[in-house]
Amino acid sequence: MAKQRTARRPASVYALAGVRLFNGVTGLLTPTVLISRFDPGRELSPAAVYAFRLFGIRTILLGLDLLTNRGERLRADLREGVLIHGSDTATAAMLAIRGQVPPRTGALTTLISATNTILAATAGAAVSAPGRSRKGKRK
Repeated sequence: MAKQRTARRPASVYALAGVRLFNGVTGLLTPTVLISRFDPGRELSPAAVYAFRLFGIRTILLGLDLLTNRGERLRADLREGVLIHGSDTATAAMLAIRGQVPPRTGALTTLISATNTILAATAGAAVSAPGRSRKGKRK
């Protein structure tokens, strides 16, 4: 019996999955690294450590979904990704505008989140592009 070939995913899917996996692992295993970038020079809050670990594991699972899901489930993951990363972008921008994080941190987190939003949108468009069947393969 011949093996069924899996359709290749667009590079933007792999890029977004990589970002999610890196950020998730960092948040889960070394939340203090991320917290110190947001709140340099302050004592670490146990609530912040908890939050980064909580979202770390969720972010890892979202990254793995991009690498394992196919078809409509992958397209839904990417649509949700636009919402997730768009919300992250708005939050980072508001923190920067209100002066609640250092200017460099605000600019960098807004740029990273906006890039993730673009990756999710372009990946979603590529996966849903005409010329692909429902299983993600070219017709």
